[in-house]
Amino acid sequence: MQEKSRGGRNAARSEATQSALMKAAKALFIKKGYAETGTPEIVREAGVTRGALYHHFDGKEGVLRAILVREAADISEEIRQTAAQATSARDALMAGARAYFEAMSDPGRQRLMLRDGPAILGPVAMAEIDRNAGIGGLADGLKLLMGATAPETGVLDALAEILSAGFDRAAQMGIPQENSLAALELIFDALAPD
Repeated sequence: MQEKSRGGRNAARSEATQSALMKAAKALFIKKGYAETGTPEIVREAGVTRGALYHHFDGKEGVLRAILVREAADISEEIRQTAAQATSARDALMAGARAYFEAMSDPGRQRLMLRDGPAILGPVAMAEIDRNAGIGGLADGLKLLMGATAPETGVLDALAEILSAGFDRAAQMGIPQENSLAALELIFDALAPD
């Protein structure tokens, strides 16, 4: 019984250390940028040793990856919760788009997700993080919207990837949300005319 208790304490301590490192690194990455942030600063801010950072992560890039995975999951959950309130596929897609633009209105999140993440990890790794976080939900919504006229899965997935990239670009360029949403309404209307 004592082994289980010790294992639980170790797991909790490990989780707390990872959380402290991610919180400190996220704040520094947002404030200074990834390139200007060193691991000594991260561990100092987190109140842990450098060895703890390397025990839990594969260096500074590993911490960034973990932050991006968590951010992408948080954004995906915000979108999912908002879209779940809708009564039609079109309304769900529009609600999800609105939630995405709201989530990405945070300059720190933009810096992490749209600038530093792609620059450090590369577009392929960022696309994988997006897919794992829920880009499939966009493809599912498009399939529901288009109904019997929906293309085969590969084409539908490509459409979801293209739209997702467009969402990112609109957020990155600071296109006003109402203009982005109006443009999406045109796209959705074209994909599923009455």
